[in-house]
Order: sequence, then structure tokens, then C-alpha cells
Amino acid sequence: MVSTALLLMLVNIATAQTPRKFKSWEPATDNSIYALEGQGWRGDTSDYYTRLPPAAKSKVRDHVWNLSRNSTGLSLRFKSNADEIVVKYRITGSASMPHMPATGVSGVDLYVKSIDGRWMFCAGDYAFDSTVVYRFKNLKTTDQHVKNVEYTLFLPLYNSVKSLSISVPEESYFKPMPVRAEAPVVVYGTSIAQGGCASRPGMAWTNILERKLDRPVINLGFSGNGRMEKEVVAFLAEIPASLYVLDCLPNLTPAEYTNAEIKRRIAECVKLLQEKRPGIPILLTEHDGYTNETNVERMDSYVRVNKALKEVADSMLKAGMKNITVLTKEEIGQDPDAMVDGTHPTDLGMMAYANAYAKKIHAIFREREGNTVTTTPVTQRRDAGIYDWETRHYEVLAYNKAHSPKVLFIGNSITNFWGGNPVSSVIRGSSSWDKYFAPKQTVNMGFGWDRVENVLWRMQHGELDGIQPEYIVLMIGTNNLQLNTDAEIVDGLKNLLQVIQEKQPAAKIILMGILPRKNMEARVAGINKLIARIPGNNKIRFANAGSLFLQADGKLRENLFSDGLHPNEQGYEKLGAFIDKYLK
Repeated sequence: MVSTALLLMLVNIATAQTPRKFKSWEPATDNSIYALEGQGWRGDTSDYYTRLPPAAKSKVRDHVWNLSRNSTGLSLRFKSNADEIVVKYRITGSASMPHMPATGVSGVDLYVKSIDGRWMFCAGDYAFDSTVVYRFKNLKTTDQHVKNVEYTLFLPLYNSVKSLSISVPEESYFKPMPVRAEAPVVVYGTSIAQGGCASRPGMAWTNILERKLDRPVINLGFSGNGRMEKEVVAFLAEIPASLYVLDCLPNLTPAEYTNAEIKRRIAECVKLLQEKRPGIPILLTEHDGYTNETNVERMDSYVRVNKALKEVADSMLKAGMKNITVLTKEEIGQDPDAMVDGTHPTDLGMMAYANAYAKKIHAIFREREGNTVTTTPVTQRRDAGIYDWETRHYEVLAYNKAHSPKVLFIGNSITNFWGGNPVSSVIRGSSSWDKYFAPKQTVNMGFGWDRVENVLWRMQHGELDGIQPEYIVLMIGTNNLQLNTDAEIVDGLKNLLQVIQEKQPAAKIILMGILPRKNMEARVAGINKLIARIPGNNKIRFANAGSLFLQADGKLRENLFSDGLHPNEQGYEKLGAFIDKYLK
């Protein structure tokens, strides 16, 4: 007779030997969704994981065409609750180079984005063979209360991907995310832009920049072949970019490229972009130098090309050309120890590049980014069980473009659950919304669980662009109460209001006090006194509806709320009547 202990041991051994079943996603063969980020010609490339369209083969030099088949800057986004993710792919070239490891040349990088918008690197086990395998184990299956996690997989920097699959355990949730509709930053450059010599794809400066800006970035860096050629720039101009970056000077240092030739190439490329994409800013980047400045010849070479760039940029600006900016060597500020071979950055050098670009691009886009949580724009998906934050952002953009609203309500779930359009999955005050605000051409820009910093991100990513509202009702801050100090919240609101006024200087702003909430009545009353001091001009009016929702003893009138935070139909009616008086 087999003992119970022995039986359990045998069961455990059998279980351990049973291979885990996985299901796979192959992006190149899945026609249901296009998920490849960083590609300027979606569905119009000779192979799925390449960077130029087939038409380029006969128009650009062979070296450029061959390098365009490297997958640098391409990435895949998806959501999953898997505790294990396996990435398998085949490459065409050598796994490594003498000055750059296999993890950078041919590896992939997995990043997770928390529900509060924070990026984190996922370390995995890997093996390089005819098929490269990355295995990420013991992953989080939930993020606080959200039952899945958002990932971005960055593809190899200096190799071509022939095929790729992402596998998760059979029982796991897995959903690819479509490419973002936002206009990308398009980078045309050299080996440094392509990613040499980052230790892994996530540390290429363009990929770091993408995470810092939270915007799509298209990498058209061509190792040794970023030569400011109009044949290549003509393809850049086909991409409806938010910004074009021309960072080619490191490949124009040979003597054959005279000062006159460099100036001619720069001027031709700028003119072409401005003709094809008028109004889109262009950022011209100086050579960041070499670390072996004891070599006089090399030092003279980058000083010469930088001087040529400065002269032609000054000439174009004096001639009346607009939307041209220069990123200088001093602004990049490379450390003497930040390069592998005196030319190509290490991860330290890549970070210096990314930081300098982020600062300059924020200035070009007139985006504010402070040093505190509430002044740093960031996405979120804390309410993912109810709605998709990114999807609602694009719904707001589409609605504003189609309807040109005259009144904007900006806020969190209290606004989101009220009513109106874009329609929320939860509606608790539609009758008062329809009564007071629908006739005024009003858009509901409330997002569940938003904090001040999330609204800041939305305002800086298009939600105030292309419209001319007469009134903006801002009611935000309650979700910051459990995380931030009163001073941080007020500082965030001041910063947010400056952004709103810069984008909509003619609009009248109704700055709402934070609504009372259960067990926080005293603190809310105190912070509202601070918020009341914010308006600094006659375009901003402070409006505090708190007294409508409080009893004589200062406690919440719970019969006006569904849960101590969100008003019910009766509460929304009182709030609607109160706000309506300010929209006259």
C-alpha cells in the first residue's frame, strides 16, 4: 500500500514534469490589429519589421536601404496578466559586434508601465542561437486593483527580425494594443541615433526619449549613412510628424563634405520639409563631440561642422524661416567617459542625449514639466476595470475635432460620470447635464481616477488644440488628496492653469473648489481656501460649491452622494444649477 506522503511526492513530480501550455501571438501574421509602433509606413513595408517603404529601395543608396531593414526603434505594446512571457524571434545578421554586446545589437527589451504611468525595466533570461529566446518569469499578474499589466517590447537595434512571436501561458489574458494615433517625433540620424552602442534596446536614446515624452518616436538612424540626403528626407516628409529631428553631423565630418556642401544639404533638407509639411518644427542637432579630444584632427572636424550648422541656421532664421531650432553640443553635455570608442555613447551617453532632447522638445512644444509629482505630466489607467484611459483620450480628440465645443468640463470621475459626450460607461446625472450643459455645446473631458498631473498630460497632448471654447470648467484634485500635500496640489493646479491659459488665452476659466468628501470635509475646506487664492487675472474665477453638499455641522450631506465621493442625481442637479450661473 502506497503511503500518503509518497503519493503526494509522486503527484508533485508528475506535475513538475508536465510542460506548461502556452499560446502565441505573431504580430506579422495577425491581421486583426496593427500593433507595430515606430514605423512610418504602416502596412507598406517589404517586410513587417523594417523602417522604409518598398518605394525607397530604388531611390536611396543601397547602404541606407539595407540598414532600414534593421528593427531599431520598433516596438510592440500589449496588456497581459501572465506571470511568464516568452519572446522568440529569428534574426538575419551576427548577434554582436566588437564594440557592442549581443543584448544591444540583437536583443529585445521589455518594459512595464504602471497604472500610475511609471516605466520599469523587466529583466529576463536570454539565449542567442538561430532562434533568439527571451524568457521573463515571475511577472506581476495585477497592478494594484487592475487585473493586467501594460507592456512595451523594444526590438533589436542593429539586426533585422525575420519572424517573432510572443507567448504567454494558455490560461492568461493577452491583448495587443494598437499603435498610437498621435503624430510622432521623427528622427533622421547616424549610428548614434540608430542605437550604437547601447547595452540593450531600451537604452537607445530614441527609446529613452519615447518613454520620457510619452509620445511615439520614429527612428530613421542609419549607421554611417546619416548624410542629410534629400532622397531620404523626402521619405521623412511623407510622415505627418509633430517634429522632425535632423542629427546627421557625425557622418559629415570627412573632408569631402566641405562647409559649403554641408550648408547646402542642410538648407535643401529644411526647405523640402517646410514645403511638404509647413508649420511642423525642425530640430537641427550639433555634433556632440568626441571623448579623445587629445586628437586635434578629430576635434577640429566636429568644431568645423558645428560652425557650418550654426551659420546656415542663423542664415535661414534671418531670411524669415520659422520653426527652426538648434540643439547644441553644450546642451547635450556629454561626459568624457560617456563613449565606448570615443564616438559612440555608452548608456550614460545615451541618457545625456535623451535628457537634452527631452528638455529641448518640451520647450519647442511649449510643454511644462516641473520637479514635483503634480507638475509632471503622466498617463494613468487606475480605472481600467471601467474604461480604457487611452481610448477615451482619442475619443475626446475626435469629438472636439468634429463638434468644436464651446464649453469644456475637465476633471475626474465626478465629471466623467455626469453625462454628455464622449459617453461614459457610468452615467449618474444625465438629466441635469442635458438640462444645463447640452444646449451650450459642451464636451465632457472627465476621466475616472485622474489626478492633476494626468490632466496636465492630456492638455499637453492635444485636448485643447484646434478648438475655441468660450468657457472651461476645471474640477480636479480630489484624487490627489491621499497622495499629495496641500501645497503640492495647489502648485500643480497653478501650473495646470498656466498651461490651459497658454493654449486657450481667450477662454474664461471656472476653477472649481474640490467637492467635499466623506471623512475629509475639514481638509477639503482648508485646501479650497488655498485654491481660492490662485486666480491671478479676470479670466479665472474661483467657484466653491462645497456649501451645497454640507450640513450645518460641516459634515457631508450623504443623501446627495452615491458613495461619499460621487454625487447622485440629486447632487448633480444642485451642482449643475450652481455651475450654470457662471456660464453666462
